Parts: sequence; structure tokens; C-alpha cells
Amino acid sequence: MLKRARMVKHGMNRDVTAKDAPFEQRLARLITNLFAPAQISGILLVVVALHSTRTVVAAVGWSVLTVGIAVLIPFAYVLNGVRRRHLTDIHVGQREQRSPPLLVAIGSIVVSLALLALLGAPRELVALVAAMTAGLLVTLLVTLVWKISVHAAVASGAVVILALVFGPVWLAMGVLAGLIGWARVKLADHSVTQVVAGAALGAVVAAVVFTLIR
Repeated sequence: MLKRARMVKHGMNRDVTAKDAPFEQRLARLITNLFAPAQISGILLVVVALHSTRTVVAAVGWSVLTVGIAVLIPFAYVLNGVRRRHLTDIHVGQREQRSPPLLVAIGSIVVSLALLALLGAPRELVALVAAMTAGLLVTLLVTLVWKISVHAAVASGAVVILALVFGPVWLAMGVLAGLIGWARVKLADHSVTQVVAGAALGAVVAAVVFTLIR
């Protein structure tokens, strides 16, 4: 208790629990966890699979294939890295640690893309996975020198894809993408510039690749 009191006195209290954190910090953490790239990507894959297939059974099959390979494998790699303490956290906050998880994600998505092409998957789903592949490749190149926001890139890319598939009204989901960006800045995981750059990258790559292949 004495040690804690001294840390507080000198402004160095690093033993604050999530429950003790200010409301905005807790909200930002909740948003970051709920709308992480893996969750958004998985949901988007299922939604596009349902939209582009004639039967629910077919949609389920494509969803299992794409989510299982393109999302769950990279996520399992990250979880294992955190458990072994090779990675600091599930969001891989250290830029220097991001290349291996991104390479695993790219490899997994390329495999799923190849399977989709070989098995005759719906064009929209192939276009989505191709856009995800391109987005990750560009993100990896940027990450080698600068910590761009993957959360923002995936969120904005998802908004663009939804708008292209279901109509411009879905651009209103940009509010949620903005909220995700705010959360990343609030937690001091990214600067405003890194979030804006991530959002721009995700939106542009998604729009160009999805439109060309679709």
C-alpha cells in the first residue's frame, strides 16, 4: 500500500485496473476489443457470402472456409504468440512485432483465395478476399517503417465494401469506423495521423480491388 501511495504521489500509478480507469478509457478499450480486425473481417466474410450465394447451406460452406482459414488461423497465431510472450497483446501494439502476424495473415488469406478460385466461389466473395489480401500487403509494407492503424484500415475498408455491395446508405457506417479510430487514439495506441492514414489506405484499396475483380 505504501508503494502504491508513493507511485500515486509522483504521478506514476501504473497499477490501475480496468475497473478503476476513467469511463472514456474503458469505452475505448471495449470498442477496440469488440471491433478488432479479426471480428470485422469474419463478419464481413459471412455477410458477403450470404449475399452472393443462392442458398444458406452454400453460404455457410463458403463462410466456414474463408473465416476458418483467413481469420481464425492468423488469430490463433496471435493468441499463441501472446501466450508464449512473443507478442505483447492480441492487438500487437509494438510495431516491430507486427510483421510475422501480418505475414501469417497474408499467407492464410492467399490460401483461402486460391481455394475460392479453384472451387468456383461467388465473384463477390473472391473480390472481397482479394481486397483483404491487397490491403494486408500494403499494410505490411507500411508497417516496416511506420505504425499505421490496422483497426482503422479494416474498419474503413469494410464500410466501403458494404456500400459497394448493398448501396451508398451503408456509408453511414463510417460513423462506427470513426468511433474505432477515436478509441485507438484515446488509448494512445495510435496517433491521429496513423488512424487517418489507416482509414484512407483501407478505403482506397477496398474500393479499387473489389471494384476491379467484382
